[in-house]
Order: sequence, then C-alpha cells, then structure tokens
Amino acid sequence: MKKQTIFFLVLNIIFSSFSFSQMGIENSSIKDSQLFSQQNILSLKLNYSNKEVKNTKDDSTYVKTKVDYKLEDGQWKSLDVSIRKRGFSRLEICYFAPLRMKFNKSDIENTIFEGNKKLKLVLPCLKESDNNDNVIKEYLGYKIYELVSPYYFKTRLVDIDYEEDKGKKTKTFNLKGILKEDDKKVAKRFDGKIFERESVNPYALDTLTSVRNAFYSYLIGNTDFSQSHLHNVKLIYIDKRIVPICYDFDMSGLVNSSYAAVSETVNITSVTDRTYRGFERDQKVFYQVRSEFMANKSNILKRIDDAKTLFENPKEFSALRTFVLDFFDILTNETKFKQHILDKARNK
Repeated sequence: MKKQTIFFLVLNIIFSSFSFSQMGIENSSIKDSQLFSQQNILSLKLNYSNKEVKNTKDDSTYVKTKVDYKLEDGQWKSLDVSIRKRGFSRLEICYFAPLRMKFNKSDIENTIFEGNKKLKLVLPCLKESDNNDNVIKEYLGYKIYELVSPYYFKTRLVDIDYEEDKGKKTKTFNLKGILKEDDKKVAKRFDGKIFERESVNPYALDTLTSVRNAFYSYLIGNTDFSQSHLHNVKLIYIDKRIVPICYDFDMSGLVNSSYAAVSETVNITSVTDRTYRGFERDQKVFYQVRSEFMANKSNILKRIDDAKTLFENPKEFSALRTFVLDFFDILTNETKFKQHILDKARNK
C-alpha cells in the first residue's frame, strides 16, 4: 500500500469524528444573532424602485424604504431601512440589483435584526422560471461552506414579497433571497480585523484555510474567484494569520445559472466542468483536507437532502446532488485525485 494512501486512511479516521465548527474559535462574549441563530425561512416584504436603485450614480447612494418581516406568531412588523446597489457583474447582467441594507441601531433594538446594522441581500438575477431555485442552490453553497471551513459568512434564506415601484404601476414578485452578515461581523466573531488589500501574495495566506477554500471552490465548480487579486474573497487577520473567506457563488457549476460564465483564464468551456484553481502547498495539507472533506461527505449530502422540498423544479435538485457526488468520486479515486487536483495546483 502506498504511503500516501496510508496517510489518507489515518487522517480519515482522525477527522471522521471531528466537528468542523471546532476549527475556528469564535469570541464567546459575542451574543449570537437571533437573525442567524434561527434557520427557518424568514418572510419579508419590500417595496422600492429597482430602476432607481440601479440608476444611482454610485454604490454609496442609499434609497430609503421599509422592510416588513413576519414574526413566529404570524404578526408583521415594519422597520425603516436604507438600501443601495452592490456588486459589479450582477449589476451589468441582472434585472434585480443585489442590495446592501443599512438600519439605524436604535430601530433594530429588541428585534430579530438586533446586532446587524448592515446586511447584504442576495436576490435572483433574472426574471426566469428557475430564478428562485438558483438562489436556493447558492444558499446551499454557503451552507456547505459552513461544514468545510470554520471561517464563513452566516446566512439565512428569506421569502420576499417584492412590490416593484414603477411609477404609476407596481409589479409583484415572489422571490427567494439570502441575507448575509456584514464583513466586520465575521471578523468580530473571531476577534479579528478586516485585512484591506487590493492584491496579496497567495502564499501569505493561511495555508490550511487557503487549501480548504480551493477544495471547496473545486467542489462547487467555481472559477469566479481569486485568492491573489481578492475577487470574491475577503481577508480577515486572525491570530497573526491572514484568513481568506469565499463568497458569491452564483457563477459556479453548483448553481449553473443561465448567465454563468467561466473565468477567461481557465481552459474549460462550461461552469460544470471543474478545474482546480488552488496553489501548490505541502502535499500533506492536500491529503489532510481531502480527509476532512471525505469525513464530511454524509453531512454535506444531508444538508443538500434537507433542502429538497425547497426546490420548485425537482430536476434542479437532482442535478445539484449529482454534481456534488461527482466531486467525491474524484476525491476517493487516487488516480483522479492526483490528475485533477494534485497535478493541477498552480505555482503562479
């Protein structure tokens, strides 16, 4: 038996009973947000002009409106909120602008939003039949990420009755969305700070977290990220380490949206064709992360299966599950693992 195979088997035993939530030590003095500690779908109502939000001169101009949210007893409450557009590629191709939400601190005291003065809201991109299923798939991307990395953005799925203000008319949409916690909240959870850079040497990043992120991106078929140019990657400085955290997965093969496109720098033609984008590291780290993912296979599949009833189109669910299983087929096969991951690691 090859030494690498023995090493893999030993690590698999070690990690088979290990909880990935234990990898990161969160600040226990920070009260867990009610918004994210509950994971039932939160019902919201929004009314604003999508055109006005998209046509603001810059991404720092906010539009004032209200958001209604439904309590567990069925009652509705209303809050003042300021919203603005965010993102780049989505704004160019999408009908619905992704939003940043901002509350007054005093307004959200003793509400489920308490402690979350700023939030991001992921919305469907286009007015298509699969728009809500695409959001659910991206949401599952975030939930899978929670299982494979201790550092992640907390998220919650929301059901939105959106009335689009079109002047004398209004148009109604029922949309799925994802509320995502603010960057600084993530850093605060780990007594860290946002590490602001436009680019970074990828070898300056925490080795283990960097490799986990690369494996995860390979799992979901994501090439729309860069750990060196910090595209869809946020850096947090924790315990003298620079920790990368991934986000925005709508361009991945896991979601496989109609508008998804592969990065121009990779030699694949479809987002459902995987290619490993991580950098070369000590191969022991690759085998450790391989074992972590294998130990988490059942948890990942359970998280996917638990969301089956959320899909409007059962075929979308089946395609997602098959796509994830294909990843584990590569991971468990020594030849495929070497060919598709070890040999593909980048050195520049």
